[in-house]
Amino acid sequence: MQTPVSRSTYPSTPRPMQAVAPKPKLLDQVRQAVRARHYSKRTERTYVDWIKRFILFDFLGQNVRKYNGKLLIRPSRKDVRAFLDKVRGIIKSNKQAKTGNLIALLNPVIRGWAYYHRHVASSAVFRKVDSAIFDCLWHWARRRHRNKSSRWTYKKYFEHPDGRYVFRERARGEDVKPRVTSLFRAGSLSIIRRVKIRGDANPYDPRCEAYFERRLDLKMEANPKRRQQLLRLWISQGGLCTLCGHKITRTTGWRSHKVVWRVFGGSDSMSNRVLLHPKCHSKVHDRELKVVEPRLVKEALTEA
Repeated sequence: MQTPVSRSTYPSTPRPMQAVAPKPKLLDQVRQAVRARHYSKRTERTYVDWIKRFILFDFLGQNVRKYNGKLLIRPSRKDVRAFLDKVRGIIKSNKQAKTGNLIALLNPVIRGWAYYHRHVASSAVFRKVDSAIFDCLWHWARRRHRNKSSRWTYKKYFEHPDGRYVFRERARGEDVKPRVTSLFRAGSLSIIRRVKIRGDANPYDPRCEAYFERRLDLKMEANPKRRQQLLRLWISQGGLCTLCGHKITRTTGWRSHKVVWRVFGGSDSMSNRVLLHPKCHSKVHDRELKVVEPRLVKEALTEA
């Protein structure tokens, strides 16, 4: 007669892992809420269509959607696909072109698309786009040199200065130094957020003059053309602060000040602006000091 075996002697069988139920999507949540209220199917379709149109929609190449209650605007998949198709078409149609000519064709396309989407949540999309462009350029380079090794091809067309690839061409000009032409990378462009204006700010209130001047400075820093205007203004002042007369450098910082305030009819043109140190700028507005515009460099040269 066999003795009964206790349950403890049996090998323990692993318990099956409990599957975690996925979080229902927004449209599924709406359908459940509508059905719980015993609405008709026509009403349910109306709610779903409304959400697809006004909460999950693409507008001007950008996707607008809420993620867990947070609104994010990103480049739409359709726009990214169309952009990459255009880049691939340029690369495939210039298989025998020189590297510099190919870079000259690609840079305006990549730069224009990246500058258009730089004000939304697009940093991750920029990295994916750069990776896709690298794959296209790698196939383009390998096709031109099929009998060469991968290392030789990479050294000829690419660099790795900051941990990321750079597609470039080294051409020797008239001087001895080589002239380097590199491809613009979308990931190298910094994301600039739109800062909302304060609700209590009034452009015709003298107390808010410094606030609006600072907003104008931030806009000029983000625009390459306006940065050149700031450089000309800095050169015209001799690199010196108009109030204290000391040097304006990157470490000291700078602020632009309007000689004639907007309250008194002043404009935003560069002829009505001077550069000051941040402390000098706050001192001017706190004590209501008058700042005289210095002579331009050209006028000083003509008088000399």
